[in-house]
Amino acid sequence: MIDAPPNTPLRLGAIDVGSNSIRLLVADWDPKSGITVVDEVKDQPRLAQGLAATGRLDEEAIGRALGALERMQQVCKSRGVSRLAAVATAAVREAENGEDFVNRVQTRFGIPLTIIDSETEARLSYRSVAHHFRLDHQRTIVADIGGGSLEIIGAVRGVLDLTLSLPLGAVRLTEMHLDGKRNTRSAVFQLRQKVAKQLRKAAAWKDWHGSQVVGSGGSFTNLGRIAAARRDLPVTAVHGTHVTTAEVEHLLEWLGSMSREERSQVPGLNPQRADIILAGLAVTAELLDLLDSPELVVSAYGLREGLLLEMIGADQPERRDPTRLAREFAERCQCDMRHVEQVRRLSLELFDRLAEPLEADAEERSLLEAAALLHDVGQLVSYRKRNRHSYELIMHAERLSLSARERPLVALIARYHRQELPSRKHPEFAALSKEDRAVVRRLAALLRIADGLDRGYTSVVEKIRTRLTDKRLRIGLVPRTKRSNLTLECWGAERRVDLLEELLEREVVVTRA
Repeated sequence: MIDAPPNTPLRLGAIDVGSNSIRLLVADWDPKSGITVVDEVKDQPRLAQGLAATGRLDEEAIGRALGALERMQQVCKSRGVSRLAAVATAAVREAENGEDFVNRVQTRFGIPLTIIDSETEARLSYRSVAHHFRLDHQRTIVADIGGGSLEIIGAVRGVLDLTLSLPLGAVRLTEMHLDGKRNTRSAVFQLRQKVAKQLRKAAAWKDWHGSQVVGSGGSFTNLGRIAAARRDLPVTAVHGTHVTTAEVEHLLEWLGSMSREERSQVPGLNPQRADIILAGLAVTAELLDLLDSPELVVSAYGLREGLLLEMIGADQPERRDPTRLAREFAERCQCDMRHVEQVRRLSLELFDRLAEPLEADAEERSLLEAAALLHDVGQLVSYRKRNRHSYELIMHAERLSLSARERPLVALIARYHRQELPSRKHPEFAALSKEDRAVVRRLAALLRIADGLDRGYTSVVEKIRTRLTDKRLRIGLVPRTKRSNLTLECWGAERRVDLLEELLEREVVVTRA
């Protein structure tokens, strides 16, 4: 375990030297607040280029990799990194001159680069995913497609039960089966047959049928971005995005009909991956078919985060408070945090009391909580139109731990917390599915009232009591003290009951309890 001085976050750096990409993550670690990302650097020197044919790292690829590592070393120095860890995976591990490359890196830059075995690579990837997703309630397969290999980790209720490393990396498969092929569709079909054969032989898969599948790595994040772009959702927030097996098959067929130049123009796809995306999707499609899984969920975090957690030394890292990033963003936007926390608390009280008559699912509670924490961020731009500016800031803010589907929902719930009501005249609202429009309407109805209940920004409402009859919903307010005046809070809430009255088809009355 790393010991940081009191009130002084420790600045850490983690470098992942992969077969396709080299990535640096700089983060602060504090025992109280956890890991906070400070900087990220990514380069794609294609270190594995030519490896499949020669068994050695190509000198030009080594030159590109050394250039990338030199830039990352400079970032570490300028960012004041106090401890750095660096690992090399499949390409360096398999190459005849892999050790020579490691020695050159250590001698030239002083970077403590270590070659890790496939089991360690899989464990670090799983550790990162386990930090961000709940994996203790079902069987889960974590897949990480790198440039040189496919790492598969199977867990049963959070306990590792399967670890595989297969030579099915996107760069390797592209060089061996897809480079220079005129009939791309035919080549992809043949590649899929070979991938399927290798996967079937690798393990006994019967017990893993229907498992939750989590995809980590560039192939999966690019898949998530393409899917998000096709849904008219932000491509910057793919963590937690669900992609169906049918979508994977459709995208593979669609992208396979294009030339590399045409694929490089596809919204959401990194142009540098236009040549290797087909191999990555082919592996993805065959894995989902083998597991008989209807969908996968994308993790935007990978081996580097697992390496950071390893450096920290936590045996069983706890999941970070999912609301922490929203709170931090609200603080950066100079929100009145006392008001924000009061609105959050009252929103959730209303939800817990009214979820059943509103036919709200339990999962919607977290959306309401995020919207309550972020509803006022737009006041940083303009007080009078803060609800509209809140929408824009939420849609474009980075690292809010919102999936591509969740982000527009939370942004719209926040937008409708005051003044305007949800309307199909608004393109952003109209673009949602019928089900998601219903989610926005019922959660916005609760947030509107909760915000009105702290109209004076004084947090004088201690509790809420509700009584629902065939004709009326009565919301009774319990004051913080007997002397507390709730006139302003009752007035503020009564001005916002319109949407809730429409949904419940009842009169809503707000009074002192």
